[in-house]
Amino acid sequence: MTLVAVTEERGITTLALNSPATRNALSAALVTELSDALTACGKDPAVRAVVLGHTGGTFSAGADLKAPPSPYAFVDLLRQVVELPKPVVGHVTGHVRAGGLGLLGACDIVLAGETADFALTEVRIGVAPAVISLTLLPKLEPRAAARHYLTGERFGVPEAVAMGLVTDGDQALPGILDALRAASPQGLREAKRLVTARVLETFERDAEDLVQRSATLFASPEAREGMTAFLERRDPAWRL
Repeated sequence: MTLVAVTEERGITTLALNSPATRNALSAALVTELSDALTACGKDPAVRAVVLGHTGGTFSAGADLKAPPSPYAFVDLLRQVVELPKPVVGHVTGHVRAGGLGLLGACDIVLAGETADFALTEVRIGVAPAVISLTLLPKLEPRAAARHYLTGERFGVPEAVAMGLVTDGDQALPGILDALRAASPQGLREAKRLVTARVLETFERDAEDLVQRSATLFASPEAREGMTAFLERRDPAWRL
């Protein structure tokens, strides 16, 4: 089974994360397949824009703890979304956790159905949202970012819109796609360069530090306990 389902309609290519059995966890294989699909979209002059969606009830549960990508591969994927010379529209109708929020942060526009919900759950397994800060912190309202980085609480679409993670409800999707179809390829490419410039500055400045920080955290005893507890469906040792 392909891990990224590809469909096309009138210049819009939809890439749907397609591993519902793992809640679309970001495995090394899924990251590679998504990167390859994005590369193909970037080179195809018939593609005006890309929709990044999902099958099943979860957009992404975050990193696959059993078969994770390297931090560098995930950074490369995030940067690829940001640098793609076509607009990328995230479309979420289910749950988004941890690294999945980083993917949404890399998208140019994010639309969410009313049943979508979100959580930055890294602190609950002994790590932190290090690498995904590259795409999230330049876009999120600082007080909201602090709350959700520190608590791991679940939040819904209205709060996601207010904090800058989500652009609008998914009822806006048809109109946005028609607007992108009406825009010139050159205009879209150059407009995207303007709105992503500051995010790319963050990659240049912080990517290596955040990759090293993430690797150190994941190798720590606390993280091993947190991930083991998660996989065993029990509370970690530090739970009060």
